[in-house]
Amino acid sequence: MELGIDRLVRTHFKKLRGQRIGLLANIASCNRKLIPTIDIFLAQRYCKLNVIFAPEHGLFSALQDQKRAYDFIHPRKKILISSLYGRTLAPKPEILSNIDTVVIDLIDIGTRYYTFLWSAMILIKECAKIKKPVYILDRPNPLNGTAVQGPVLDKRFSSFVGLYPLPVRHAMTIGEACILINTEYKIDADIRIIKLNGWKRKNDFSQSGLKWVPPSPNMPAFDTALVYPGMCLLEGTNISEGRGTTRPFEIFGAPYIDPAELCKALHKENIKGVVFRPLCFIPTFNKYKGQLCGGAQVYIENKKIFNPLLLGLEVIRTIKRLYPETFQWRLPPYEFEKEKMPFDILIGNDWIRNSLTKGEPVCRIKKRWLSGLNHFKKIRKRYLLYK
Repeated sequence: MELGIDRLVRTHFKKLRGQRIGLLANIASCNRKLIPTIDIFLAQRYCKLNVIFAPEHGLFSALQDQKRAYDFIHPRKKILISSLYGRTLAPKPEILSNIDTVVIDLIDIGTRYYTFLWSAMILIKECAKIKKPVYILDRPNPLNGTAVQGPVLDKRFSSFVGLYPLPVRHAMTIGEACILINTEYKIDADIRIIKLNGWKRKNDFSQSGLKWVPPSPNMPAFDTALVYPGMCLLEGTNISEGRGTTRPFEIFGAPYIDPAELCKALHKENIKGVVFRPLCFIPTFNKYKGQLCGGAQVYIENKKIFNPLLLGLEVIRTIKRLYPETFQWRLPPYEFEKEKMPFDILIGNDWIRNSLTKGEPVCRIKKRWLSGLNHFKKIRKRYLLYK
């Protein structure tokens, strides 16, 4: 596997020579030898790194979700760190005026709610306005490049956890996704992809030969990324998604849940590819901090038949059915959205929440989103860079 950053280094920064660079990355963006892209840019002599743009979780990938970060000068490297998750989500015009080219190198999780793609697109839109080129150092989609799943975002529910109509799992690299959005929505940015070598679409991260680097505090392992597309939906409820535990998104629950009762009910639903273990946990932060929660841990037994979207929806549906008096949908604000329901902007519509409220089976809900998903798949084919 040769990442975009590896190819750039191998060509001695040929495409960027003499340029003043703004780099969108964090400390988790590393080459295959685990050297941070930021350090690689600072050490080379071919172009000048003028500013580092940091996405959600900050330069050091250390801030918890929805914690704002602000601009600062790195005390050791003496370079401006400009936050794209602070008072605003867009870069300041005066910062862009001091660079010639933007370079993006981010680890995406292949899931519409993961905000790095949207920081990239907001930055790309600003570059399009002032005619500055954008290079994307491409990386593999860790979930694989074939499984396209979930409802396509309804434009009325656009937010920072989904700015453009993608399904929950788009099965594209960050480079492919940016090109699709740039073209389909006529942003007209000058995007140039430094492609991967050695990635096959059917492969997930476990087959890449790369070492997992957590891009954010609650994405500690590849197993987390596998369940994230479904279990992140719990953020739109009063069910803990396991933040504040050692296995976020794999562990879930609430003080009102009986673990044995929950696991018995979930196993009866025959959710493909997974099993559940009853447990109790005490989150150290986030929902129910310091409180004893009952719940479960999910284990993936068969990745080939496992669908994380169906898992997440079934978990919510089952808990709502078992505990109708205590289950609640989370209210706004959430991720810069002050009016729409958090679950709705995550799933990308309001009809699925209404269907779950009525107790509609998940299999029937899935059938309703398939036509939109199939239409997206046809569009997506035009922008795939890898086989």
